Amino acid sequence: MALKTWKRTTVTSALPYANGPIHIGHLAGVYVPADIYVRYLRSKGEEVLFIGGSDEHGVPITLKARKEGITPQEVVDRYHAMIKDSFEQFGISFDIYSRTSHPIHHETASDIFTTLYNKGEFIEKTSLQYYDEEHQHFLADRYITGTCPRCENPSAYGDQCEKCGTSLSPDELINPKSMLSGNVPVKKETKHWYLPLDKYQGWLKEWILEGHRDDWKPNVYGQCKSWLDHGLQPRAVTRDLDWGVKVPLPDTEDKVLYVWFDAPIGYISATREWGQIHGRDWKPWWKDADTRLIHFIGKDNIVFHCIIFPAMLKEEGSYILPDNVPAFEFMNLENDKISTSRNWAVWLHEYLEEFPGKQDVLRYALTTNAPETKDNDFTWKDFQARNNSELLAIFGNFVNRTLVLTHKYFEGKVPAPGALTETDKATIEEMKTFPGRIGGSLEQFRFREALGEMMNLARLGNKYLTDAEPWKVYKTDPERVKAILNISLDICANLAILCEPFLPFTAGRLRTMMDLPERKWKDAGNPGLLEPGQQLGQPEYLFEKIEDSVIDAQIQKLMDTKKENEAGAGGPKIDLKPLKETITYDDFTKLDIRVCTVEAAEKVEGADKLLKLTVNTGLDVRTIVSGIAQYYKPRELTGKQFCFVLNLAPRKLRGIESHGMILSGESPEGTLILVAPQEWMENGSEVK
Repeated sequence: MALKTWKRTTVTSALPYANGPIHIGHLAGVYVPADIYVRYLRSKGEEVLFIGGSDEHGVPITLKARKEGITPQEVVDRYHAMIKDSFEQFGISFDIYSRTSHPIHHETASDIFTTLYNKGEFIEKTSLQYYDEEHQHFLADRYITGTCPRCENPSAYGDQCEKCGTSLSPDELINPKSMLSGNVPVKKETKHWYLPLDKYQGWLKEWILEGHRDDWKPNVYGQCKSWLDHGLQPRAVTRDLDWGVKVPLPDTEDKVLYVWFDAPIGYISATREWGQIHGRDWKPWWKDADTRLIHFIGKDNIVFHCIIFPAMLKEEGSYILPDNVPAFEFMNLENDKISTSRNWAVWLHEYLEEFPGKQDVLRYALTTNAPETKDNDFTWKDFQARNNSELLAIFGNFVNRTLVLTHKYFEGKVPAPGALTETDKATIEEMKTFPGRIGGSLEQFRFREALGEMMNLARLGNKYLTDAEPWKVYKTDPERVKAILNISLDICANLAILCEPFLPFTAGRLRTMMDLPERKWKDAGNPGLLEPGQQLGQPEYLFEKIEDSVIDAQIQKLMDTKKENEAGAGGPKIDLKPLKETITYDDFTKLDIRVCTVEAAEKVEGADKLLKLTVNTGLDVRTIVSGIAQYYKPRELTGKQFCFVLNLAPRKLRGIESHGMILSGESPEGTLILVAPQEWMENGSEVK
């Protein structure tokens, strides 16, 4: 079956949250490959529109605003400007970089919601959700914290435990608390609208599992198949929040569109904005069957772009569906997961300041190690090696030698080739194959492979020049050197065209040095791109060596971050009380602290904070009353060991005589964490 010929291509890249800067994980997984692909299509002369923008709604934005004591709008204004500027400096060539707080986006998202609502595509459901009575506000999942039921992290969120990575629901949290007031939330009825994904299960199976079995990447196809095999469920499209696109229905003042519903519509609203700015019709880019739609995303967004967003568009009825979604895996940093909360990242805006003029070095390092099919690791030593051993030693060295020799022997003018040897002809024929080899890999979204082929052209030139030894031949046969340098200059000119998608800044400098007019992909592979007698510019180094001291400084920067994290310097703090009065060693030895097992636990009637514990001390079984009911449920304590002070004088609490005290510490969030032995010990073992 013949491949479809497309009139135009709409390329989108995942909208980054405007609650922080861009880091190398974002670049490697989404923006660098998307930019390479778009630049390649433009070089081929194809019509392409590259859409980007900031995702400015959702709970992460409101959490950031609350933490900093400013409004959500102030947060997104700051980070949108930072992200947009970083992308521009780094050469990500968006046709438009928009934002979801723009009125045109609110209008577009509302229109699509209204169309689906009027067609009866939503299910209306009333459910019980957590509510903060003091603030009179329903709580989004991220506004609820508690103890993780898997790893017992006391600071887990209502949607995920960041310590163990487990996805959660608020109902699974132990001792849930509102982040707004610190109080225990209550359950209250609220009404929301749901997209019935189960209704589209059959169509999605046919469209994805049969229609895209052979052309979607295995990681994308596999994740979609897993979701479909497990069966889709209705998903809420609205939520109780005061920041976002307002639900366009009566009596919904405190409800907004869920960010997963609103954000991908940002691609469409950005295209509408582009059309307004340039006086162009935006509709063909989203509503013409001859338009190819491609989403560049990370693997955490596969389900939204392959299942949910297509279901929305299909049911709306007038939009095209994505032809491909080349999602990447994750990029790690120095053998550790990139974490914005732990500041374990290489931030783009800092890189641009600390490595001026080296945008292409980072683009190259991220592409050669791109996480296309599995998670990969960025290390500063590898970054240095890619620059010094490949860009500098192969690409830059070949170009510099060629131009320097041309200036030395022929006053910087392109020599006419004259008679060609069999080696010359074979080199030219091989050079002709590279546009097809590189382009073929890019068409299949194999960016590492494509970049490797581009570097192979530089290797071809390096080997040809080294083997030909024009610096020796010139002494006896200057005419022969004309052919050698003519072919070498042709390879340089081809590199200027073929490296542009990957290394746009390098391509620009190389064109300037060679006085090469802008060429397209169809021109590559051909000899004679430079006219004999054409004057070349002065040769300059395309790349420079990166010294160990520069890399050591970046590694030390990360190590300092790790030390700060280990010391807790980057996390929330508690107000530390001053040291109590100094005691003697004899005073300390009077405390009898032992490891004991809780055999039973129950709430004390009429006391919200108290639990009655039955404790096996190894010497006896006794009752201890403790004020930990807000932080632990009885079932969490039964059968577990903790540290107790056993020789306190008895004390009555709510009529129950307590014989001891359980030891605890206070987390930065104010949660009590019980002190427990790391391994099982005999009951009654002393703590010394």
